[in-house]
Amino acid sequence: MSAPHGEQPREHREAAALLADAAERARAGAGGLVLLRGATGTGRTTVLEAAAEAAAGRGMRVLRARCAPGDSAVPFAAVLQLLGPVKGFGEPFGEPFGEPEETGGEREQGALLWRILREHAEESPLLVAVDDVHLADAPSHRWLVESARHVDRLRLPVLLAVTERSQYDVDPPAPGFTHTLSPAVVRTHTLAPLTAGSAAELVRARFPAAGAAWVDGCVRAGAGSPMLLRALLDDLGDPDRHPAVPETAAALYPGAYPAAVSWWLDSAGPGTAEVARALAALDEALDGTAGDDPGCTAGGLGGLLAHLAGADPARVTGWLTAMTGLGVLRPDPDGRPRYAHPLLRDAVLTGVPAARRRAAHRQAAEAMLHRGAPTGTVARHLLVSGPVGDPWVPGVLQDAAGLALRDGRADTAAAFLRRALDEPLPDAHRQRLLTELGSLECAGPGTASGISRLTEALRLPGAPQDRVRAALALGTALAGRGEARAAVGILRAVAGDLADRPDLTGLLRSACALLSEQDQAVRHDVYRWLCDTAARRPELIGPAARALLVRYAVTAGLTSADDAMRQMRALLAEPADPLTEPFLLGTAAAVAQWADELDEADRLVERGLAGQRPDLLHPMHEALLDVRADVAAARGEYGRLPAEPPVTADAGPANAHAHTLIALVELGRTEEARRLADGFDLRAAPDSWQLNRFLYARGVQRAAAGDTAGALHDFLECGRRQSAREVVSPVVTPWRSAAAECRLALGGPREALALAEEELRLARIWGTPRTVGRALRVLGTVTGGRRGLELAEEAVTLLRDAGAGTEPELVAALVARGRQLTAAGDRTRAREALREAAGRAERLGAPRLRALAEEALREGGARRADAARTGSGALTGSERRIAQLAADGRTNTEIAALLHLARRTVETHLTHVYKKLGIRRRVQLREALGGD
Repeated sequence: MSAPHGEQPREHREAAALLADAAERARAGAGGLVLLRGATGTGRTTVLEAAAEAAAGRGMRVLRARCAPGDSAVPFAAVLQLLGPVKGFGEPFGEPFGEPEETGGEREQGALLWRILREHAEESPLLVAVDDVHLADAPSHRWLVESARHVDRLRLPVLLAVTERSQYDVDPPAPGFTHTLSPAVVRTHTLAPLTAGSAAELVRARFPAAGAAWVDGCVRAGAGSPMLLRALLDDLGDPDRHPAVPETAAALYPGAYPAAVSWWLDSAGPGTAEVARALAALDEALDGTAGDDPGCTAGGLGGLLAHLAGADPARVTGWLTAMTGLGVLRPDPDGRPRYAHPLLRDAVLTGVPAARRRAAHRQAAEAMLHRGAPTGTVARHLLVSGPVGDPWVPGVLQDAAGLALRDGRADTAAAFLRRALDEPLPDAHRQRLLTELGSLECAGPGTASGISRLTEALRLPGAPQDRVRAALALGTALAGRGEARAAVGILRAVAGDLADRPDLTGLLRSACALLSEQDQAVRHDVYRWLCDTAARRPELIGPAARALLVRYAVTAGLTSADDAMRQMRALLAEPADPLTEPFLLGTAAAVAQWADELDEADRLVERGLAGQRPDLLHPMHEALLDVRADVAAARGEYGRLPAEPPVTADAGPANAHAHTLIALVELGRTEEARRLADGFDLRAAPDSWQLNRFLYARGVQRAAAGDTAGALHDFLECGRRQSAREVVSPVVTPWRSAAAECRLALGGPREALALAEEELRLARIWGTPRTVGRALRVLGTVTGGRRGLELAEEAVTLLRDAGAGTEPELVAALVARGRQLTAAGDRTRAREALREAAGRAERLGAPRLRALAEEALREGGARRADAARTGSGALTGSERRIAQLAADGRTNTEIAALLHLARRTVETHLTHVYKKLGIRRRVQLREALGGD
């Protein structure tokens, strides 16, 4: 095979130079032997043919022979290719070769052939080119060795140029051509595989305009072999035909590449071919596992391959090392030898029946299990093995799914569970697997298939707890796509079937109440049912359900924060069933957050999430995450809010969307806030509490953008929907205060006053500083005059004394107080209040609040607040101390213990430190503190 367009890879040039020099010596009468060795595909034949053409061009006579496996039974077949028909030998490839008595023994035959060679050499210098001498018949092999000795001793004008395959094979090779020759007689050169750079040169010589990624794909699939690389380029043609190197041989035409790979395997022998195909099957199962399981390194893999192929483990390990050196294999990040390109692997597997491939994976899985391989690695083989039928298989797949889920690889976990369902299983086990798989699919894009699996799980017979888990998962999935009534119906039906299990029916009642929040009418029906049950059969209402009734009273404005927390703490002190505990913890966390007990709310959320199984849908999981986000928003820690979920046309806004929208407004990212606010068609959104929360957030965005009328519409619509759900307390959404400010701005002071007074009345029932302080601030702004200033002063005092968690409301109250002092003519005190507001807003990281304070300062005739400082000089004493401890390697928990602070306070300070230092990671602290 000639090089494309006359290009000669660098690896061939030294060999070509050696042959050219030896040819010149032969022409001068000092012939000899050159042995060109190399692995299959490294270009031995190409170099030899090029040398023969060059020698012929310089006047040498060229005698050629190419040995083949079929020649081994024909004595002197290779020599007769060189010398042509010889009298007494018959035709070299004809029927009879002649009887032995006609031509004598091997020695006499050899002497005759040597005389003929001498006669040719007397006529002109000779190049005797023998390709693939390792395949020569034994008499030819011996004759060539003897001829090399004679040529060297007699100084004849004959160059013997011989190529020999020198690749490491699993089956030990026969002795090489030169093992009986003195090193002085033979000059040997071993062809190296193509380097990446040299291979890339060959690709670009054929296709100069090819992109870097395409060239790299060709280089890897070529695996250091000129033969494979050229066959691949012949199949691919122009890069426009194949924008990327395919991963399957079926995509190639006319198929030169898979044919070359097949020839490479055939030349290596059956033992090597079997190991190569077994490795390809193992490699196939490792796709996508980098960083998952350690898998097998070259040493461990050698034993496994030897087991699968019935080969010598030491020889297999040596073969892996050799193939890695050639470039056929490459170690992945975990040290596992893998085929250099998926296309090469697929070509190795071409022609292997699917049943045989599945059997190889089954054998590999079982062998790896017994060898103690990681669960995920064993499970990868089971994915493509087909049903096995052994009892250990489902357990391995389920364990692997759990590990994958723990690492955040939900798609991989789902694939393992789907495969487990292919095995024969008892109904109870199948029910649990269907519940887990349905939960995973509903949490991702496959909601429809997930609901189908959960429905099947619910229909199967199983333990009552397993039926309840399936019902909870199915109800959560249905409610998540706006079918709250169907969800509640399913839970109530299962509760009816389990009337003799009050612990489980109580759990299902709690789930009904929680899921009913997604629909106004359903919520009304469920809470009426729950209240009636509590009045008639209080023994049926457990701690979790009673906690939900407390929360209902809170949102209805019927209880105070102190009373609600007293009841919640009493319920938390009661013994809790593990199945119902998440409902109790999540409900208590929500009430604690409303009551400004933010640290306690955080602890309850962490306890609730710790008890959740990530492989099962649960109504309380999202609720716990929502409370965590509510706590971060209450503190003004906008950077700690969860990532915004995607905006999809067929789903309504989530709580995270509302928090993200408000955070964007507070951070001054107005254009992003506008896009998010306009991203939903709220007319088609489900009538859920998340919609009400988003309406309020969109009102905040519109008000900040100057659309006061649009903001008022959103606040009033939020209020209408909340009131229809019997949610009147401002702890959920303070829509009345926000609407009052809009009414006032639009020239409706009477309506504004009515809204603000009602807000304060309800806020005082609840009684927390944040809620009351906000209501006092707005009522003061609406009232104006001396009374308005008194209300603003009261708000500032109340919020200042409240401590952590009310900082955003304190800044807003200081701005309101400063404006009212300015209006009253007390500019000195007004500036003090407004500068304090600007400073607190800066430390909080709230640009919008800072801008409001600065605007009020300008309106009062004062200079703007000092520009925000950055660098370590901007740190307060507490911030610097905490930052230094963190830079020294202390954890947040350790810092909190050392300084007698809440862990949340430490986190808040570090958030401010990162902003001032302009860094994003903890490891950057030391340099930022020392370099300023």
